[in-house]
Amino acid sequence: MRAPTPIRFISTRGQAPAVRFDEALLQGLAPDGGLYVPERIPRLPATVWQQAASFSDMAADVLARWLQGVFSEETVARVTTEALSFPVPLVSLGEDLYILELFHGPTLSFKDFGARTMARFAREVLRRLDERLLVLVATSGDTGSAVADGFAGLERVQVGLLYPYGQVSPVQERQLIVQRPGVHAFAVHGTFDDCQRLVKAAFADPDFARVRLSSANSINVGRLLPQMLYYIWAVAVGAFDEVVFCVPSGNLGNLTGGVLAALSGLPVRRFIAAHNANDFFPRFLAGEGPAFGPSRRTLSNAMDVGAPSNFERLQALLGDAMPARIWGTSISDETTLATIRHVYETTGYLPDPHTAVGLAAARCYREATGDRTPLVVLATAHPAKFPEVIRQALEFEPEAPEALARLWQQEVSVVHVEADLEALKARLLPYVATGT
Repeated sequence: MRAPTPIRFISTRGQAPAVRFDEALLQGLAPDGGLYVPERIPRLPATVWQQAASFSDMAADVLARWLQGVFSEETVARVTTEALSFPVPLVSLGEDLYILELFHGPTLSFKDFGARTMARFAREVLRRLDERLLVLVATSGDTGSAVADGFAGLERVQVGLLYPYGQVSPVQERQLIVQRPGVHAFAVHGTFDDCQRLVKAAFADPDFARVRLSSANSINVGRLLPQMLYYIWAVAVGAFDEVVFCVPSGNLGNLTGGVLAALSGLPVRRFIAAHNANDFFPRFLAGEGPAFGPSRRTLSNAMDVGAPSNFERLQALLGDAMPARIWGTSISDETTLATIRHVYETTGYLPDPHTAVGLAAARCYREATGDRTPLVVLATAHPAKFPEVIRQALEFEPEAPEALARLWQQEVSVVHVEADLEALKARLLPYVATGT
């Protein structure tokens, strides 16, 4: 029997060789500065969601189709079982409006899906190659803690986290700076866009050439494939013939995962890109053309991205069909607070500010289009991660789960740096040299 032909991944900029998933996983960015996209997308039969017995079984089935010829089915099943051992409930708010809760992993955000799965696949590849890896991550909130938790203590891996100092919530910052083996947190005196710029610059800097460097942002295709999975699970649990997904959006990685699921055959009528005041993408979808701008600070801080990296991926995957497949809108802080208050008072459900942006956008979409297709809003983080915002909306703070409460008893470690590559190198490269 012939071995299956692995799916290859190509750069959005078309100037780099096609590579297998394991190579794309370790590289992060393509050599030409582009992002990896699949050369072909496997078609999933409807039985994948119609007959799904559990999330982990469904996840293993889907990823085995994408990773055949790279990892055995046994390896994929082991990785997904280890990485994704938490519930993914679908909650009905009535009137065919649902919330898919993605915050039941160890760091209480949807980033746990991609980060934990990617970390374990990277471990398999590094063992195979007998190599070490430096993972460099820019985060506006939840990505960094998920990556830190997912990779901490893994053999052969060190992690550098870059976050904008003073622009993440106190709980999120605590999650980032708690001491973990092999993880180094850097408080960058600048914006998230500065952090993202530093990560991209490091990939092109010769001083980093002596280490194998990768990223665990949604820049990395290893983060995106696991993010397809919960879209498929929502259709499985809801038994939907067709569905609209509303995605709280910043760097557009979460949305890109959904688009990959739709292109593989999932019955998605449309996506809603729910943005805060960082409204580049909704303006683009409305026909104003691509025009990145500086990020603006909002109450939904993990979405404060002025120049979303995955826009380039979405263009490569959808081209001119993007406005037909995705509807976008921008939600103000005032509407975010009003939505938290309204949803809690009318349904008893307490959304975090990012999920509230999604719920407000869902309402706008239905009012603008009249579309009554079942609509699923992705709940991207636990509300207890944003006690200040919840207090502002409702005059009380949500009870902190044990995973958050114990953060304040743990030791922390953080290094402050200016938004300058030379300053970062001076503080990070000594860790790399010593392997500590």
